[in-house]
Amino acid sequence: MGHGEQVSSGISLGGIRIGATIALGLLVWVVIHRWSQRKKKGPKTWPLIGATIEQMVNYERMHDWLAGYLSESRTIAVPMPFNTYTYISDPSNVEHVLKTNFANYPKGKAYYSYMEVLLGDGIFNADGEMWRTQRKTASFEFASKNLRDFSTKVFREYAVRLSEILCLASSHQRQIDMQELLMRMTLDSIGKVGFGVEIGTFSPDLPENQFASAFDAANIIVTLRFIDPFWRVKRLMRMGSEALLCRSIKIVDGFTYDVIRKRKAEIERAHKEAGTKDKVKDDILSRFIKLSKDPSSNLTEKNLRDIVLNFVIAGRDTTATTLCWFIYMIIAHSHVAEKLYSELVEFEQDRAREENVALVPYNDLSDAGAFQARVVQFSGFLNYDSLMRLSYMHACITETLRLYPAVPQDPKGILEDDILPDGTKLRAGDMVTYAPYAMGRMEYNWGKDAPSFRPERWLKDGVFHGVSPFKFTAFQAGPRICLGKDSAYLQMKMTLAILCRFYAFSLVPGHQVRYRMMTILSMADGLKVTVSTRP
Repeated sequence: MGHGEQVSSGISLGGIRIGATIALGLLVWVVIHRWSQRKKKGPKTWPLIGATIEQMVNYERMHDWLAGYLSESRTIAVPMPFNTYTYISDPSNVEHVLKTNFANYPKGKAYYSYMEVLLGDGIFNADGEMWRTQRKTASFEFASKNLRDFSTKVFREYAVRLSEILCLASSHQRQIDMQELLMRMTLDSIGKVGFGVEIGTFSPDLPENQFASAFDAANIIVTLRFIDPFWRVKRLMRMGSEALLCRSIKIVDGFTYDVIRKRKAEIERAHKEAGTKDKVKDDILSRFIKLSKDPSSNLTEKNLRDIVLNFVIAGRDTTATTLCWFIYMIIAHSHVAEKLYSELVEFEQDRAREENVALVPYNDLSDAGAFQARVVQFSGFLNYDSLMRLSYMHACITETLRLYPAVPQDPKGILEDDILPDGTKLRAGDMVTYAPYAMGRMEYNWGKDAPSFRPERWLKDGVFHGVSPFKFTAFQAGPRICLGKDSAYLQMKMTLAILCRFYAFSLVPGHQVRYRMMTILSMADGLKVTVSTRP
């Protein structure tokens, strides 16, 4: 063997020894790290990457995965590569974050960076003065009796239109996707009520809806960013999910700016016809357009785009999603559907007596004309005040929201180190998330029957009784509590009163109902049903 070969062999052996030593050291480190977690509650982690692997494996069932851990411990920490997420489900901790120390828990920079491409500086994504301005302006509109009356009229109109579609599907024994129909209905509703424009996706021929598809795709992708450590690289290189996000946002923006331009043109036309610049119609967008004309407001066209998209989520996605889960619940619990039907028949008879009118007969269910005439008559009995009588329906909607909240998780940033009421230490720069989906399933919050759908838990002697908003968190709580809560209940009651009075639903055999991972708890494969009319 020559001298060169001996040197080469020595280097090779030395390199192998060093490599083996490093590998052994890493293995020991990993073993010690995992051993130290043997009594740890919550997800087990790996060095450097934290709980990334377990989260990605369980991503499609994330809410149930979290619920499993939170049933064992009311607070769990989930370390990730760049920060730690702390999940909470105890009402006292939730109250601390959402109210007591509200200023310390904004949406935060991390959340903003994930969602900015879709929600921009809209009310769901903004903090500070931008959030306060939007909330103040929107709160004036939601408090308006004119808006409530106009909303009632619009919600009634679209609920009747939905009935026409269902009646036709019933007569032809055709399968339908209720999620698709309800998303169209609520999109057109928020277009009319919130933005003062006719969007037209709920017309009888159900035209292609590119905006909805693009909006949903964008929503799914920005949600994935929360556990994808490589999303910034993919965005920079315009590849994978981030390339699809870019294409989706172009479609979303085109639709949104078109809505804004239409509304501005209609306002200008109305001003010329009315001869005044002070007249503003009863819709949210018009208030913000008027506000944007004040130079001190600093509201740009981009800000108006953000406002529109945030209210699309608020007015379309959350309401339609809840209506879908409600229908799924009454399919799964036929006794609840029968109690609702009885309540609504009694309500109908009472209202007819009060107004001294004869109910339109439709003894032959195949007579679509007479059937729809009765639906229209019944819809006329429905208004903000009369719907308040439907205690069991209100309880059923609330019970649906307890188990299937439209927003299943809501993360907050942490400005300064803090300690929760249960003693959990939180570190500045990390995130804390309350989880309404998990909270609704916890026995320590709701008792042994927490996983069961039982509307009666909300009633006492037939009267609805609510609980703390820090326990029932479907509408958030504290300074950020949902402004549109009453409007959402109004539309849901208006729609469901007609559906539950005049239709019975059956799930298409073999259709699987599961949620998909996005900011809103929508159904991954829609809600495929058949419908039949009721006497």
